[in-house]
Amino acid sequence: MRHGFLLIDKPCGPTSHDIVASVRRQLHESNVGHLGTLDPAAEGLLVLAVGAKALKVIELFPALTKEYIAGVRFGAVSTTYDREGVIEVQEPKPGWTEPELAALQRLIAEKFTGRIAQVPPAASAVHVGGERAYRKMRQGRSVELAAREVHIEECAVLAYTHPDLSLRVRCGSGTYIRSLAHDLGQALRCGGYLSSLRRVRVGEWRVEDARPCDAVRWSDVLPLKDVLASFPRMELSDKEWEDVTHGRDIACDVSQQTLAWHGGLPVAILVAKEGGLAHARKVL
Repeated sequence: MRHGFLLIDKPCGPTSHDIVASVRRQLHESNVGHLGTLDPAAEGLLVLAVGAKALKVIELFPALTKEYIAGVRFGAVSTTYDREGVIEVQEPKPGWTEPELAALQRLIAEKFTGRIAQVPPAASAVHVGGERAYRKMRQGRSVELAAREVHIEECAVLAYTHPDLSLRVRCGSGTYIRSLAHDLGQALRCGGYLSSLRRVRVGEWRVEDARPCDAVRWSDVLPLKDVLASFPRMELSDKEWEDVTHGRDIACDVSQQTLAWHGGLPVAILVAKEGGLAHARKVL
């Protein structure tokens, strides 16, 4: 069995959990998780960790940059900020005119690029008082979410013919493209919602290298030794590896989150201790 990461090109419709369940069945492997979900209405790259050892290293990838191709439809709003919600057409306000491309690009550069404050959609998985926000919304209860800072590295217009806009968005973890579409519509005073979304990149991985979710094989799994090759590493001697497996400290200077290797494979995550020692915080 190969422990590692699997790149899936998720279609619209199934949840990320559905994809995980499908891969578990196809590979006959119960230890499968993901490095960040995609909404059911979204498609594109979903990175899965396959095998117990791969699940243990998900924590090493906490804030991967994501890249999306997003469609925005102006002139209406959605209860979920995307096409899955109840959509209400917005009548143009007196004196309102369709924004020109130059004005739209200027607004995006000034208000929706860099570090911005963003309120997640009420129909999201954000925890509110110990509950998921979307569950409270479905039950008709009030949902109030606080704004939080997100980082949008790039928001570029790919195509624009009112009322449809296509964007390429490169952003940090925790950014809601649905909120971006909604907020853009509010800023233009015409309303807007996310009409389509495709994730094309997660960290260093691209959707062009992904597999269809219904045709995966063990040979498609990227080996863990390749996935972790760029992390700080230390080669362990046989004696050091024996000490690590028994929970003993070893004498060496390491940076935080250094990977210990033995026999050509990553075997543990090391952390520094005082006195020039290192301890295996997690054995793979």
